[in-house]
Amino acid sequence: MIPRALMIQGTGSDVGKSLIVAGLARVFARRGLRVRPFKPQNMSNNAAVTPDGGEIGRAQALQARAAGVAPCVHMNPVLLKPQSEVGAQVVVQGRMAGTARAREYQAWKPRLMGAVLDSFARLSAEADLVLVEGAGSASEVNLRAGDIANMGFARASRTPVVLLGDIDRGGVIASLVGTRAVLDPEDAALVRGFLVNRFRGDASLFADGMALIAARTGWPGLGLVPHFPEAARLPAEDVLGLRGAERPGGRVVAVPVLPRIANFDDLDPLRAEPGVSVVLVEPGTPLPAAADLVLLPGSKTTIPDLLFLRAQGWDIDLKAHVRRGGRVLGLCGGYQMLGRHLSDPHGIEGAAGTVEGLGLLDVATVLTPEKRLAAVTGTSLPEGTPFSGYEMHLGETAGPDAARPLLRLADGRPDGAVSPDGRVCGTYVHGLFADDRQRALWLARLGAAPGAEAYEAGIEAVLDRLADHLERHVACDRLLAIARAGAGPDGASGAAMAPPSGSG
Repeated sequence: MIPRALMIQGTGSDVGKSLIVAGLARVFARRGLRVRPFKPQNMSNNAAVTPDGGEIGRAQALQARAAGVAPCVHMNPVLLKPQSEVGAQVVVQGRMAGTARAREYQAWKPRLMGAVLDSFARLSAEADLVLVEGAGSASEVNLRAGDIANMGFARASRTPVVLLGDIDRGGVIASLVGTRAVLDPEDAALVRGFLVNRFRGDASLFADGMALIAARTGWPGLGLVPHFPEAARLPAEDVLGLRGAERPGGRVVAVPVLPRIANFDDLDPLRAEPGVSVVLVEPGTPLPAAADLVLLPGSKTTIPDLLFLRAQGWDIDLKAHVRRGGRVLGLCGGYQMLGRHLSDPHGIEGAAGTVEGLGLLDVATVLTPEKRLAAVTGTSLPEGTPFSGYEMHLGETAGPDAARPLLRLADGRPDGAVSPDGRVCGTYVHGLFADDRQRALWLARLGAAPGAEAYEAGIEAVLDRLADHLERHVACDRLLAIARAGAGPDGASGAAMAPPSGSG
């Protein structure tokens, strides 16, 4: 039996695939359908911990939330976590399977397709509709052999495709028509229509553009989606989504942008606070002297990012910030950097060895092969304020300052460390600021009052408004009909193609 599924592929990266899938998941879940999101292969260091003890891309966790279900490892069976310009850690069905350089990874793909199809089958068995998100660009035909992320998966699973273009970046007509030109005919036969995303202005002015694309490709236009400004309030999967979002005034939280910054959605709740300005400090720029808090974020490769931090001179800026009485918080990899030493005896991040840390906490870290992935709850010390969050890290940290833990987990374990004067601290727990109670505590420490709405309730409200937005501008009924029709064994449509007009 052909599963009821629909795949959203893009003409490029960052055209809005993740957001469209999340919005459609909420649209169809509100209609009473059992919806499951699925992304065969994702590349991101912004991961989420699943209740079944694995990790998946943060976007799939948001899409699961939009669908009203708990995330699971099968929603993103292959997750690539970049460790260098040419290599990545490979996570398969939630567990680390090894590391591979880009060229080596090509040889992995045939066996990874088995895991991808297995996860897809598991989700399909429990769903009325599986919404599949492609990766990168459908037009990267140079990578078509062995592909598991776009048309390779669509062909193997016989899943119909809708192609998404982004008009905001320019050239959307050429990108959609050009994709049709370079696709293999059997791949192109799987495409049932196209969407144009992030339109600004009078939609009637692009009616001829939609008609031209339809005429040149043979694919119907299924929607012209206006820019949705509230998308900025949803967790971003790429750190690029955070840039340009600073607001002037208020308490300044400075965040050095490290090359392998990870789990940077920790910043989202702070960015939503009207009394806080989250400043992303780019390479070559000093840490701002006016910062109230310097937050060292998580990192996929802590030692290389620590060396990068030093090369920027940020270690000097950080120590000057502390001398002025400023606060410092290290999250996960950032916590490890704050110690006196960081050892990698197994060569997990490169050559085995030990490097000097920033020395702002009297602790030391040893990287270990075992990765801790778990949702956690507890209280912060000494106030006893409750929190919920998650752990996702390699390594063990110990030392005199760890005798003053920042947090106490519900199972009794201490977590983190605090300097004797209380101004420098670190923790392995991610997601603290998404907890309204913890965010209010940290704002009070900085002398600010919380002004944002409840964070989690705000996310739900934005997802509902996103679904309303797509219901108005996308032919949602036709998308559902395409999913139900599926694709024939030769890639042919299971139903006649509708003319390129109308919306839902």
